[in-house]
Amino acid sequence: MRLTDVLFALSDPERLAIVRQLADGPLEMAQCHLSDPSMPKSTKSHLMKVLREAGIIRNEPLGRGRRLSLRHDDLEARFPGLIGSVLSASAET
Repeated sequence: MRLTDVLFALSDPERLAIVRQLADGPLEMAQCHLSDPSMPKSTKSHLMKVLREAGIIRNEPLGRGRRLSLRHDDLEARFPGLIGSVLSASAET
């Protein structure tokens, strides 16, 4: 987990919106909503891929779907206070 990758992943408004949704707890991938519902499924998958590869989310199989969760404890251990600060700042805008 590298800081530059985490910050890059959090710099996109749609990816940040996904992280905000996951801050309340795990969700099935289908339950994560984007601000633009007409966005192609491939774009949503790419957004998830960037978050996963940056180490921000965990993507686990759940039946025929996928369960997404925020790796809050891992992020907090590696970058104390970062995710909380980003989420707080994004809530203010």
